[in-house]
Amino acid sequence: MQLFLISIKSIKQKTSLKQVDIISQKIFTLPGLLQKIAQWKVLEKTVAFTNGVFDILHPGHIFSLSQAAKEADYLIVAINSDDSVKKLKGNERPINHQDSRSLILASLLIVDAVIIFEEETPLELINAIKPDVLMKGGDYAIEQIVGAKEVIASGGRVVINPIVEGYSTTGIIEKLKNT
Repeated sequence: MQLFLISIKSIKQKTSLKQVDIISQKIFTLPGLLQKIAQWKVLEKTVAFTNGVFDILHPGHIFSLSQAAKEADYLIVAINSDDSVKKLKGNERPINHQDSRSLILASLLIVDAVIIFEEETPLELINAIKPDVLMKGGDYAIEQIVGAKEVIASGGRVVINPIVEGYSTTGIIEKLKNT
């Protein structure tokens, strides 16, 4: 009976999705992320990369991240820093600060790593990471995707996700302002 109880306990520990202690461990600085990617590469695993503001997470984001996660063994999500968002979207954004956005994304099972970038585009980050797959939403053409040329040149591929109509952070913000 004791062996059976130990076995059940072991199964529960291995299958538990409530491993909250690993959430913060999924948020990286560049040196830490490069070290993690090197470990994945030794295991011959593939890496997908996507980026964005992810200010107010909505079903469109979840769809896009889910599609990205299917493209490789590991998914890295890069988010714009607060200063970068202000430059791109104006002084009223972001709604949620970069640490909050990082934590929310890191808590998703489909996301393996989160990193914040300061620049207006993630080109330097993409060049450092060298992902196998670069993912962007369907509101971009391949010629507009930052890093696409570099990823393709290094043997990777670029995948464009379709947009889920009816969901946008800007739309949500506008709706809140009008209520």
